[in-house]
Amino acid sequence: MSTRIRTSFPYRTTHEDVLIPLRDGTRLYARVWRPVTDEPVAALLEYLPYRLTDWTAPRDWQRHPWYAGHGYASVRVDVRGHGNSEGLPADEHARVEADDGVEVVNWLAAQPWCSGRVGMFGLSWGGFDALQVAVLAPEPLKAVVTVCATDDRYDNDRHYLGGSVLAGDMPARAAALLAFACRPPDPRYVGQVMWRDMWVRRLEAVEPFVHTWLAHQTRDAYWRRGSVREDYGSVRAAVLAVGGWHDPYRDTVLRLVEHLPADRVRGLIGPWSHQYPDRGLPPGPAIGFLQETLRWWDHWLRPGSGAGDASGTGVMSEPLLRAYVCDSHVPATVHPVLPGRWVGDDAWPAPTVTPVTYALRGVPVPVRSPLHTGLDAGRFLPVGDDGDLPPDQRDEDAKSACFEFEVREETWVLGRPRVRLRLTSPVPRGQVVARVCDVFPDGASTLVTRGVLNLGAREGTDRVVEWPPGATEDVTFELSAIGYAFPPGHRIRLAVSSAYWPWIWPQPDSDTGFTLHPEGSSLELPVRVRESDPSITFGEPEEAEPLGAVVPATLDEPRPERLVVRDVAAGVWRLEVDPRHGDTRVYPDGLEVTEDALETYTTGEWDPLSARTRSDWSIRLHRPDAGWDAHVETHSEVSCDAGEFITSNEVICTDGDEVVFHRTWERRIPRTAG
Repeated sequence: MSTRIRTSFPYRTTHEDVLIPLRDGTRLYARVWRPVTDEPVAALLEYLPYRLTDWTAPRDWQRHPWYAGHGYASVRVDVRGHGNSEGLPADEHARVEADDGVEVVNWLAAQPWCSGRVGMFGLSWGGFDALQVAVLAPEPLKAVVTVCATDDRYDNDRHYLGGSVLAGDMPARAAALLAFACRPPDPRYVGQVMWRDMWVRRLEAVEPFVHTWLAHQTRDAYWRRGSVREDYGSVRAAVLAVGGWHDPYRDTVLRLVEHLPADRVRGLIGPWSHQYPDRGLPPGPAIGFLQETLRWWDHWLRPGSGAGDASGTGVMSEPLLRAYVCDSHVPATVHPVLPGRWVGDDAWPAPTVTPVTYALRGVPVPVRSPLHTGLDAGRFLPVGDDGDLPPDQRDEDAKSACFEFEVREETWVLGRPRVRLRLTSPVPRGQVVARVCDVFPDGASTLVTRGVLNLGAREGTDRVVEWPPGATEDVTFELSAIGYAFPPGHRIRLAVSSAYWPWIWPQPDSDTGFTLHPEGSSLELPVRVRESDPSITFGEPEEAEPLGAVVPATLDEPRPERLVVRDVAAGVWRLEVDPRHGDTRVYPDGLEVTEDALETYTTGEWDPLSARTRSDWSIRLHRPDAGWDAHVETHSEVSCDAGEFITSNEVICTDGDEVVFHRTWERRIPRTAG
């Protein structure tokens, strides 16, 4: 469904850039879109570090003017130390960021143009901040829309999975955030005199995030702080939680609708990737998401709102959870649209969902997967690019122990599958990976969902319990939630492997594998009643007029998004990933931004100590008319030996031809759990 560009609104709008003062004297840069009216209106806040004057500007112009045209003051704020905000960059989701967010909410509520009622919304980091500010419960904050965000910073973010290091995302994420934190403020907005001093102070405060993340390899106090699931009861605002089946944060939606009061929470999960659902990026179908959120704001933020469903929007009459059950589809790295249907449930866990156990059969089987098993896993955080989704899984299945179950009648699955596996491990450490696939009559294998367990985390991700060598134990863990319909004549395949590179960093002895005992092992699927809800409908997606940033044509050949290179003689595999941050964008104010990034993941077939990641970034911000030309270059590597992770980071920043900052970091971090 194409996105309609709306040009006519109930209100004329205006916008201005302002500095929001904090108690410690720091000022945060903000852009405020407002309806032209003499009446005070509610404010909507999107709060994150991704630079409102350039990086998120195209996306911001799609939605903030749209909200203003419907009678809301819509405000975009950069967190301290980023963009044109003052202050120094802090750790990812630091407590100071949430505290600043509370001050911003209170400042907005006190403005003469504001009614005193505030909502927060955001995608990813902005969605995290909305939840974390909601935990602090500032009085004016009445409602939140959180999209593709997490309530668990340790086990449902981009750092660890099932107690294992996310090799395919933690180092690359840390490298990207290092490059982002090193970007300068823009002299057009902070002044020709101040910008360089601000930049140098920021650069001197920068520390690679990977040092901190690898220093906390279990779910300790560092990760619990800022994880909303530690205290759902602190959230007083109404929460609309939104996710996609191809987004890694989708489990958060199910936990929020389960644990928050039903009279102020609703959940929505579609087939989408890590994007706003109106943008039309694959997989679709896209929906009229701005209109859907407008119903939410009108209910909770208009005068007299929040009582029952008296607002007339009907938003609280919707099912507690609206979810899209995808039809079976052939394996492909991109699907423009996934067919399926919407279902609604008024409780979660839902009485329409019944756990069905599939017992494994056969004799004990050794599982010793080559360490490059996982190269066809797809991107951990799909964003709608052509190479994001997992291709045909037959090659991965061949490196795994597989168990199959015939589908005699159409089977709908909604929720988190679970596996119980009886294993014998000859070594103290290792990991087990379980994938559920839809196998077509011709043998094609579509990955439906998956899960990971670090065997040392089998008694909880907050501790390390080494496996007694040679012992046999039962382990149980959940896979990521999914909505999927298996058709009759297909087979449900459970594939179990001992490696999954580059998603999971291999343990020192993981090349030995383990023995899987089918007797006592099982797959449990959350099988839903086959009843769709035709009353669940959405308008066509629409947005405000685009900003007008352009990407100039180039003769350069684009790199493949995901390229696998095999050195046959050396037994080495390399995955090269272009995260598609590249190209040059030219903004209406004359700014040119050029970004380029390349991620590389290397491993030998059988040596777990050969694992290595590297990320290289280059960012140029250039104003030809003003003679401003700033450049950021970073290089980040992570490797390992049996006892330590070895990290290396380098930052080089130039103003024109002058190097204003150059620093390297070398760290060796003990492998306590990872």
